[in-house]
Amino acid sequence: MAKVQIRRMGAFSCAKIYSITLAAMGLIVGVIYGLIFMVVGGAMMAGGGRDSGAAGASSLVIGLVMMIAIPVFYGIIGFIGGLIGALVYNVAAGVVGGLELELENLDDNGGSGYAAPPKPNWGDQPPYTPGSGQQQYPY
Repeated sequence: MAKVQIRRMGAFSCAKIYSITLAAMGLIVGVIYGLIFMVVGGAMMAGGGRDSGAAGASSLVIGLVMMIAIPVFYGIIGFIGGLIGALVYNVAAGVVGGLELELENLDDNGGSGYAAPPKPNWGDQPPYTPGSGQQQYPY
């Protein structure tokens, strides 16, 4: 097992990840709340009162706006929270040390270690010479 320690987090990369994940959760929440408002608005419009049409239409619009605004709001809050969280983590990790993780290799070579990345195959192709291998046009 390999022990690693996270000493620093990139503040903006953490903020971007938090923003995207919270925006996705906000999309789920926004669609649920938006559909509830739209169903209630449709029921109000079908009620048949004097001002029920206007109230129901406004509820439909609010439901549609919620489906757009809640994910955006959650994304902004996620970005700010991720940025602040990463900055606080960096300060705390500088004082008491970073988060320690134990990693284990699960491939078939006995788990003895991590395999090295493959070597680049830069020499597999012949060097480029201008004019060779190009199609010659008869004009």
